[in-house]
Amino acid sequence: MKAISSRDNAYVKQLVALAHSSRERRKQSLTVLDGIHLVRAYMDAQGAPQSVAVAESARARDEVRTLLDRCPAQIINVLADNLMAAASGLDSPAFMMATVATPQPRVTPAGASVLILEDIQDPGNVGSLLRSAGIREILLSKSTAFAWSPKVLRAAQGAHFQLNLVEGVDVLAFIKNYTGQSLALVAHGEGIGNLFDIDLTGAIAIMVGNEGAGLSAELVTAATHRVTIPMPGKIESLNAAAAGAICLFECVRQRAARK
Repeated sequence: MKAISSRDNAYVKQLVALAHSSRERRKQSLTVLDGIHLVRAYMDAQGAPQSVAVAESARARDEVRTLLDRCPAQIINVLADNLMAAASGLDSPAFMMATVATPQPRVTPAGASVLILEDIQDPGNVGSLLRSAGIREILLSKSTAFAWSPKVLRAAQGAHFQLNLVEGVDVLAFIKNYTGQSLALVAHGEGIGNLFDIDLTGAIAIMVGNEGAGLSAELVTAATHRVTIPMPGKIESLNAAAAGAICLFECVRQRAARK
């Protein structure tokens, strides 16, 4: 366990750079977990991280000590509070952070149910969809927000470590070769079905598109089903995260009812 009080310390410089630079995170293939909830979620799923930083004033907290006891002493860095504040991206600076190797995706099994995110730009929407998934295989298009950014991690609240996240996917090519049903969520149009009339108990690819433009026309055309979520009143549509969450919950509901 190392106590650090200098801004010139190499570990502190690395932590600050990783916490505030997407380019640095990609370059080093490292992810920063900002806050004790994310650190705990990672450790519960994957074990000890690469390194841990804890604010000196928080070292004696029971919840902190419990996690530190699960880590080798050599990866623990006790930082002066001002150094933690400089590294953390939270409005109220975290008192615990960690760095981990950015997990590498596995090959998506043939016939698996998948959630496809096409061109979703808002990190909060991406994180919310990951948190709602209920499906382990997640495919993200090249133009979707980076799944391992701090904002997506915070919005997903630890869901990342239960999922297989595959980024940079040619989602149209995937759907054209997919053997299960594919479901395009759309706001309106001709020949559009009702989400709640579709059998979602088998292998299914649920596709959610851009916040403003929705799914690309090519992906909608390639889908087995084009469906909308019935809305009362004059509300035009739900936002991407809400629409995706409703569809994902309907999958869970139907599958639970079949048991």
